[in-house]
Amino acid sequence: MRRIVLASKSLDRRKLFNLAKINFEVLETNVDEEQFKKEIYDPIQLVKKLAKEKALSAKLILNSNNTDAIIVAADTIVELNNEIIGKAKNENIAFEILKKLSNTTHNLITGFAITDTNKPKIIVDYDITAVKFLNLSENDIRDYIKSEEWKGRAGAYSIRERASLFIDSVNGSISNVIGLPMQKIYGILKNEFSLNLLGI
Repeated sequence: MRRIVLASKSLDRRKLFNLAKINFEVLETNVDEEQFKKEIYDPIQLVKKLAKEKALSAKLILNSNNTDAIIVAADTIVELNNEIIGKAKNENIAFEILKKLSNTTHNLITGFAITDTNKPKIIVDYDITAVKFLNLSENDIRDYIKSEEWKGRAGAYSIRERASLFIDSVNGSISNVIGLPMQKIYGILKNEFSLNLLGI
């Protein structure tokens, strides 16, 4: 079976691969996300560009070691009323983000890129899931922040943990909210890279 490399620092994406019983390796890249965030204001274009850059960066590293692999890279943001919301850098920012998201519906957008170290082909795509929060009091938000789930997560929450208590509805891929639209990853790997995850 082909080696699969997940070019991501996200623990949630690793969890998704583990839950699907996919054998994979992790390669963290050092793409300067802030540079692209200053240049690209369209949320879909931004996540697609970041995912592509991460995949190409991983490909460069793996090719230098003559490693044969399929690479999957991704980037996720939250979009609310045309505002791009990324990861909170501290508790105060996490509080402000969650206060904005309270009692509203936001879009969780994941861009992803898949490529093969042996071929120039790269497939870049995205998925959008609409997530509605219940109305949260300031005390609710402070209590949630104590869990530290906000750290390193777009929108400062994790649907697979305590945030599930205040998510009212999800319209679209649930795995996308966690970090990867697994249904799209499966289809592209099968149809474009001849790798059937159900057969491994």
